[in-house]
Amino acid sequence: MEREERLVPNRWWSLAALTLPVLIISMDATILGFAIPELSTALAPSSSQLLWIIDVYSFVLAGLLVTMGIVGDRIGRRRLLLIGAAGFSVASVLAAFAPNAEALIAARALLGVAGATLMPSTLALIRNVFVVERERQLAIAIWAVAFSVGAAIGPIVGGFLLDHYWWGSVFLVGVPVTVLLLFVGPRLLPESRDPDPQPFDIPSAALSMMAMFAVVYAMKSFAERGSSTVAWIVLALGLVAGYCFVRRQRRLDDPMIDVDLFRIPRFTMAISGNTVACFGFSGSMYFVAQHLQLVIGMTAFRAGLSLLPSVVATIGVTLLAPSAARRFGTFRVISLGLTAGAVGFTMLALVEVGAPTYEVIAALLVLNSGLSAAMAVSVDGVMSALPPERAGAGASVSETANELGIALGTAVLGSIAATVYRGRISDATAVPTDSLESARETLGAAQATAAELGGTAGERLVEIANAAFVDGTQVAATVAAVTFVPLAVWAWRLGAPRRRTAS
Repeated sequence: MEREERLVPNRWWSLAALTLPVLIISMDATILGFAIPELSTALAPSSSQLLWIIDVYSFVLAGLLVTMGIVGDRIGRRRLLLIGAAGFSVASVLAAFAPNAEALIAARALLGVAGATLMPSTLALIRNVFVVERERQLAIAIWAVAFSVGAAIGPIVGGFLLDHYWWGSVFLVGVPVTVLLLFVGPRLLPESRDPDPQPFDIPSAALSMMAMFAVVYAMKSFAERGSSTVAWIVLALGLVAGYCFVRRQRRLDDPMIDVDLFRIPRFTMAISGNTVACFGFSGSMYFVAQHLQLVIGMTAFRAGLSLLPSVVATIGVTLLAPSAARRFGTFRVISLGLTAGAVGFTMLALVEVGAPTYEVIAALLVLNSGLSAAMAVSVDGVMSALPPERAGAGASVSETANELGIALGTAVLGSIAATVYRGRISDATAVPTDSLESARETLGAAQATAAELGGTAGERLVEIANAAFVDGTQVAATVAAVTFVPLAVWAWRLGAPRRRTAS
């Protein structure tokens, strides 16, 4: 009877409200990929700026997740959620009407700040709203499915908007949802705070952001301009900041991230598997969205619809993976998922310029199915590797690793592909020097330049640019496939039944 009195009324409606920000955050991570061609033409970003436009959101989000979780513990999780929803709406409008690449990068960074207030608040509120363990497990599972559904339908929604409106419309799709959250949140969500909140640690937050941004800036600089003294200095500063961050966490009584958790092999593997799965998911979408629209020539909506098999597979695997983990073991499922990811990237690496569309779709279906399985069970792998008293710290690391993987997928694989693309397209000799310089930035810029040239020179530039882009995709996909293999082997070994020692 006492338990019944503690149940929160309308808790399932509360869950519906808490899935709204998750849908928007996950859609925002994938929807932008389909706007790249139009965005490249309208704003003419450099290759480095284009990568920043895509992944600055996830880098900021990853860097602030733990800090914003602490803020929510202090000021109230519902209050932080509603502040974040309002901020997300404003930043979305700024992004939609950005006049240039620099303004869009700044708006995307603001979106990352707002997104960082939403993620930890939703999970914390779910834990407070659902006091019965079985209901809480179901609620978290529905929350996870909402994340996968949002990421899966992002390209379809984005494709429809781009076929009917301008590139900025993809940012406005979240505004009605966040406004709805502002209306229903105060009515459906109870307020909650931590009576003994963790202290702020501004130096740790600053060091983590400095490390991430410096390393990524150096990578993008190498991709765009080759080796330079400035890039090497920035890279060194980033590595030093990362080292200082780890040292500081080990000295603090209440660290921002408990780095000692990484001494536990199963925890480290689960985090690594989740990060790499997110890495592959976002990286593959960056290439496939441009390939379907610019190389094959599909409209944005048709390209989005062509991903429906992958969407269905992603949702189905996300729902079935927990059952498979209970039967075969969490780490065996992670291993098989990463193996499928490696196979999918290998298939993507074999796609040529004139390859039929089904080869691209098949590669993405295999890739996303495997990575969805790995992501769906990795959180359980994290929690099962830790004692109950350290579950909160593990959840914080898991959420941060998720967003960091999404950001690194575009940053690392995009930089590799950009380096190959710029090198290949520089070999063109039948194209005027000025036109070639513009074409070297992005595939979208190359096709816009080719349209201005017209005639034989324009056709030749399109052929060279498409081939250079596909070459870059092949190299990046090969790197990703090779990266997945040792992690898959490690997960399989950890998933082996533990031997019992004789007493």
